[in-house]
Amino acid sequence: MCEGLVDGRLLQAPCRCNAKNDGGGHVDGQHGAVVVVVVVPNSETCEPAPVLEDRPPSVRKGGAVLEEAAAILRLSLPMIMTALILYVRPMISMLFLGRLGELALAGGSLAIGFANITGYSVLSGLAMGMEPVCGQAVGAKNFPLVGATMQRMVLLLLAVSVPVAFLWTKMEPLLLLCGQDAAIAAAAQRYILFCLPDLFFLSFLHPLRIYLRTQSINLPITACAALAIAIHLPINYLLVTVLGLGIEGVALASAWANFNLVLFLLAFVYVSGVHRDTGGFSLPRNLFKDVDGWMRLVRLAVESCASVCLEWWWYEIMILLCGLLANPKATVASMGILIQTTSLLYIFPSSLSFGVSTRVSNELGANRPSAARAAARAGLALSAVQGLASLAFAVAVRRAWARMFTSDADILALTASVLPILGLCELGNCPQTTGCGVLRGSARPKDGAHVNLGAFYGVGTPVAVVLAFWAGMDFRGLWLGLLAAQAACVAVMLVVIHRTDWDVQAKLAQVLAGAIDVNGAGVNDAAAHVKVAAPHGDEDSSLLITVSG
Repeated sequence: MCEGLVDGRLLQAPCRCNAKNDGGGHVDGQHGAVVVVVVVPNSETCEPAPVLEDRPPSVRKGGAVLEEAAAILRLSLPMIMTALILYVRPMISMLFLGRLGELALAGGSLAIGFANITGYSVLSGLAMGMEPVCGQAVGAKNFPLVGATMQRMVLLLLAVSVPVAFLWTKMEPLLLLCGQDAAIAAAAQRYILFCLPDLFFLSFLHPLRIYLRTQSINLPITACAALAIAIHLPINYLLVTVLGLGIEGVALASAWANFNLVLFLLAFVYVSGVHRDTGGFSLPRNLFKDVDGWMRLVRLAVESCASVCLEWWWYEIMILLCGLLANPKATVASMGILIQTTSLLYIFPSSLSFGVSTRVSNELGANRPSAARAAARAGLALSAVQGLASLAFAVAVRRAWARMFTSDADILALTASVLPILGLCELGNCPQTTGCGVLRGSARPKDGAHVNLGAFYGVGTPVAVVLAFWAGMDFRGLWLGLLAAQAACVAVMLVVIHRTDWDVQAKLAQVLAGAIDVNGAGVNDAAAHVKVAAPHGDEDSSLLITVSG
């Protein structure tokens, strides 16, 4: 038997060569890499070697940040294109709702807001919990875990969709209880009932996109999104204009667009063969037996959901507060325009955040802490540039932007006065969003949730309420509250990332990625085959790890 010590534990591997066993093995003190026994066929010795060594010092020292910045941009640009394409879908829906009249537009808008708060934000946030698992598993070359994680997340989202669907069926009485107009509440109920299939489709769509994204497969997502949106307009025309389904047709067309996107992505996965390395479309035997895997995924999903929803819901609260200001019609309308503007600008830092999350998780899973640190630094540097660009854009268009939506003088004046504040908010929002990507990639969404809770509700909300209602700053006070929240958020986020021990994160990633279990065992069970790069470039080498006692 070939033996080695990992953190005080004895690892044994049956030798497949005709050589005498030295019993070597240790933990590399310089890189912190886990050392195991490597068995090389047709060789005369069995020598211990790292599973995945850290990147060589020459690469780390020379231009690693620039290298990572280029890699992040290659990942982020297709995601930006995808997000911009998908941004067209709600615009088409609003266009058809507007053609149906004020009641349909009000009811549809109210239903979409309710769906965002109670359903879409929850499913999106939960799905992000699979990012660190899949990303780190890709880095560790444990592709079966990537497929199993996607399947678990689909099942989890389907389970969560059941209570969400029940809540949606009871939306009208809830809206009436909150004092909403009866006609608008009835129209909103009709709209959201036809959105129920969307919960089912999104339970597949979110995991599919993350499954591909963490493997750096992004352009096919862009192509599939473009195809789905290209037929979204004629589908709306068919359902709303030709068949005369009205507000129900708009809702059904929106869900149909996600259904088409799921079909296109599944077709790509099958035709391209991406699924073969990750376990195919069949459910693995231990999908339900791996309790630890489920617990880790659920914990990360809940923490990611909290991080996403705490920020998402804060904006909805600000819209409600607008209704309490001096000129509620103008302020609510202006807030709607500004929220649409932030949604558009958010596409860029969120796409960058996904790219950074992928790079950080891949490098940690590959046990390259220095490269993960370089990816985090590169992402934050790129986000600072994005923030400056967003600020410049908001200041430049402040007098013309609102004219695309309305000609009302009060709304134009309010929007123009707040756009520079919005730009300053983006100056903090871009690094903060990217920082959330770093935390997701290193499996620490809980830290992101704590930062968002403290910044938005501990700082932003009190400042917004005091300035808007007590200091007499009205609408501008609410946005200055957001500015205070973003400033606090980015400051704390940068401190958290600066204090990160990347060597520790890389070691933790080996457990989450399934390279070793919590007891130091090999992948999936006590005796597992793992393909690694052998000494001298022998790609046929493999190792067999067995944990004793």
